[in-house]
Amino acid sequence: MRILLLVISLLLVTGCATNYANQNVTGKTFISVSGQNLEQETINIPAFFKSDFTLLLVGYKQNSQFDIDRWLIALDMTETKIDVFEIPTIQGLFPKMFSTMIDNGMRKGIPKALWKGVITVYEDGERVQEFTGNENPNNARVVLLDENGLILYFYDEGFSVAALNKLRSYLKS
Repeated sequence: MRILLLVISLLLVTGCATNYANQNVTGKTFISVSGQNLEQETINIPAFFKSDFTLLLVGYKQNSQFDIDRWLIALDMTETKIDVFEIPTIQGLFPKMFSTMIDNGMRKGIPKALWKGVITVYEDGERVQEFTGNENPNNARVVLLDENGLILYFYDEGFSVAALNKLRSYLKS
C-alpha cells in the first residue's frame, strides 16, 4: 500500500516534467501521435478521427479532469453534437513504467461505455505537451479538429462560457 501511495504521489508531481511555453496552434495540423483507449485499442491521432469535427479535451495532470468535466457538462447541457475524446497526455519515463496501473485506475472510475472515448498518450506525451505548451497544466487543452486533423479552434485558459460559445460558433458555420 505504501508503494502504491508513493507511485501515485510521484505521478502527480511529475505529470509535467518539462515545461513548455503555451502555443496558439490554431490553423496547424495536429501532430501525429499514438495512444491507447481504455479498451486497449491503439489509436493514431489525428488519423483515427473521420468526422467533420472532432473535439479533443487534452489533459496533462490528474487535476485537468475538473476542467475536462466542466467542458463535458457544458457540451451536454447545450446539446452540442460532436464527437468528443478525452486525451490524458503524460510525459516522462516514470508514468510510462506504470501505465497499466494508471489505466486500470481510470477504468475503475470511468463507466465502461465511455472507455472508447478516453485515449491515453504516454509514448508521445512530451511531443503533445511541447506542441501545445503545458503552462497552467491543470487547464484542459480544447482542440477542435476538422476531418483532416486541422485545428480550427484551440483554447487553454480553463472553462468559460465565452469559449464554449466560440467553439459552438465554429460548429454552426
